Amino acid sequence: MADWQAQLSDLIEPALARSKATDAVRIGAGTLGQAGALAAQVTSQRKALVMADSAGFAAAGRPVVDALSAAGFAVQSLVLNAEPLPKASTQEAEPFRAALAADPDLFPVSVGSGVINDLVKYAAFVTDRRYLSVATAASMDGYTSAGAPLARDGFKITIPTRAPIALLADLDVLADAPAEMNGWGYGDLAGKIPAGGDWMLADALGVEPLDDVAWPLVQDHLRGWLDAPSGIASADRGSIAGLFIGLTAVGFAMEFHGTSRPASGADHQIAHMWEMEGHSHSGRKVSHGAAVAVGCVATLALYEWLLKQDLSRLDVAATVSGAPDLEARKRQLRMVISDPQVAGKAEAELAAKHAAPPVHQQRLERLTETWPGLRDRLARHLVPAGEMAQMLAAAGAPSHAHEIGVAPDHLMRTMNAAGFIRSRYTVLDLLHETGLTRAAFAAVLPGLCPITTRAAE
Repeated sequence: MADWQAQLSDLIEPALARSKATDAVRIGAGTLGQAGALAAQVTSQRKALVMADSAGFAAAGRPVVDALSAAGFAVQSLVLNAEPLPKASTQEAEPFRAALAADPDLFPVSVGSGVINDLVKYAAFVTDRRYLSVATAASMDGYTSAGAPLARDGFKITIPTRAPIALLADLDVLADAPAEMNGWGYGDLAGKIPAGGDWMLADALGVEPLDDVAWPLVQDHLRGWLDAPSGIASADRGSIAGLFIGLTAVGFAMEFHGTSRPASGADHQIAHMWEMEGHSHSGRKVSHGAAVAVGCVATLALYEWLLKQDLSRLDVAATVSGAPDLEARKRQLRMVISDPQVAGKAEAELAAKHAAPPVHQQRLERLTETWPGLRDRLARHLVPAGEMAQMLAAAGAPSHAHEIGVAPDHLMRTMNAAGFIRSRYTVLDLLHETGLTRAAFAAVLPGLCPITTRAAE
């Protein structure tokens, strides 16, 4: 793994200089006591509101409060219950929003990981406030992103907001986080492999070009960030630091690109379905990173099958003439998404990306002409599903549906629904446009549900 301190200097500092939102990033051992000085550096306000859930506050809240007080801040705290875990929704952010709206002199300080950071980010944005994020786990890539992935009216979207004005991460705190949380971060980072494949598809077919800033910031370093998964499970500080550097870089890439495309593809669409369902396993809501890890392996399995097909021989005319029109696609959507609110919003996403016959034909002609070279590029970029499953397991993350309590029929419904919920072009759209969805899903499902398959033998 590349030396994390070198990457902090060579990768994160230039990204920080380019960022229009974030002024400072502090990553290192024992940095928690710098929270007050960092806050004083980035704001002239002298009243701070520390926002956390009870788990995040137990991990770092008291030292942050003490550091802020020592730096001359009058400090208040607002702590949500961690059991049950706070939901990633605009409704859950309301206590934070209301507290900030009641006092315009408060400087927001988030102490926590994924959901708490997103709730505070949203609350700070809608009250026109900048905020300091104190990370308590290397569990997701959103600390430095400019969006808050939250459910609004039951439908999860990435709401445009602002990244924090400063980010502080104490490696001692990150390493002491529950091992599964850093495993979730590894899973979230692993999802950038298939997400990159999806962007390559979109670029090759003329749907959405690669970004010459965001793409290399993530993809040129991704294999290095993922190459020591066992260090994540054992809480090795160097490994955790490297993981956090990667997650931070991805957040900046999303800010620079203006969307979550550098970080999110079909793997996240699969995960978002479970998140919108409020899916739980063993009495706990399944985390974003765990869901993405499983979605990552499922998406890589689809790619593995796809790369074995000779799409240069696809019958374009027959495929286009046999494709369902938009109204038929909406009927399909309603069959696999039962929640009427989610289905209604998904219809708008579907309409935004549905390819009318002339566009569909042009796209498939381009695909057949370029497939041999595109297939080779994808093969070099992607990781086999089985290899990725081993990497995730070594990092302490799930890789197959049964590990998060998803049965085979549930997985099939999710995969059928996932392609409808975002206008972003992914492998799920390519499979639909080539007429290969059913064959691909039937081929990969047994490998994605190995326990069920073995039991039936």
